[in-house]
Amino acid sequence: MHTDFYFPSYGKGMIHGYRWEPEGKPRAVLQIVHGIAEHAARYDEFASFMAKQGFLVVAEDHMGHGLSIGDHDAPGYFEGGWFKAVADCHRLLSYTRMEQPDIPYILLGHSMGSFMVRTMLAKYPQADISAAILSGTAWMHRGIINTGHATASLICKTEGPDSHNKMLSNLMFGGNNRRVERKRTEFDWLTRDAACVDAYLADPLCGFTVTAALVRDMMIGLRFIQEPENLEKMRKDLPVLFISGGDDPVGGYGEGVTKAWKAFLKAGMERCDLRLYPMCRHEVLNEINKSEVYEFILHWLQEQQMIT
Repeated sequence: MHTDFYFPSYGKGMIHGYRWEPEGKPRAVLQIVHGIAEHAARYDEFASFMAKQGFLVVAEDHMGHGLSIGDHDAPGYFEGGWFKAVADCHRLLSYTRMEQPDIPYILLGHSMGSFMVRTMLAKYPQADISAAILSGTAWMHRGIINTGHATASLICKTEGPDSHNKMLSNLMFGGNNRRVERKRTEFDWLTRDAACVDAYLADPLCGFTVTAALVRDMMIGLRFIQEPENLEKMRKDLPVLFISGGDDPVGGYGEGVTKAWKAFLKAGMERCDLRLYPMCRHEVLNEINKSEVYEFILHWLQEQQMIT
C-alpha cells in the first residue's frame, strides 16, 4: 500500500509522487524512475516487496505521465525539455534525502528512466547517492540518435511540439515486436507474462503515442549520456548494476546494454556489474521469473554493503 503526495515541477504544474513505507525505521531508500508511456504505480509489486525488506520506496510520475498529467496537458510531453524532467527526479531525491540523511540511497531507473538516472549521475555527481540500478537500458548508434532528433524536431516545427505523430512513434518503437514469436499484441516485447501485457493494454495511462517533443528530448538525453566527457563526470566509486533481458529489443538483445556497461568501465567506473537474463524481454521486473530478479537485486545490494 502506498501513499500519495505532490511537489512542484521544474517544468509545469505539480508532480505526483508515491511512497511505500516499511515497518519500523527504514534501512535504505529506493527511488524508482519509470519509463516512457507508463507510470510509477506499475511498480507497486516490486516496491511493496522492497518495503517488506525494510526499504522506504519513493517514485514520481514524470511530466506528461500518470497522475502528473494536468487537465489540459498533452500526454507524453516534458514542458521545458529533458533536463527539466530530470531535475524533477533530482528534486524528489533531494526532498527524500533531507528526510533520511543517514541511510543508503539507491536509484533504480527503467528504460527511459534509466536514461534519466544516467543523466543524473553525470549532471549531479555531487548528489548523495549510494548505488544505481539501470534496468532495460540501451546504447544507441549516433546515427539513430541524430536521425531521431532531426525527424522529431521537424515534426515539432510542422505539427507542433505537443503533437502525437503515429509515424514517428512507429519509427521509434514499431520494430520492438519483430523477434517475438506467436505475437498476441503489439506490446508482447515488454514481457512474456501475458497478464502483465494485458494490464498494460487496459491501462489508460500506458501505451499512448508520445509527443514529437518527447522523442526529440529523449534523443537529446541519449546524446548527453553517451558523450565521453559526460561519462567522465560520474562518481567513479559508485556501485552500478546493469540488469536487462537477453531478448529485450530496447537493449539490442543484450548488445546495447553490454556497450553501455563497457562505456562505464572505460570512463573509470570502479564498481559496475552486468546481469543479463536469457529469454527475458524488456521489463525484467514484470517477467515470469520476476521473483528471481527481485531476489538478485536484494542480494546485489547486500554485496555492495547497502544493507546488512
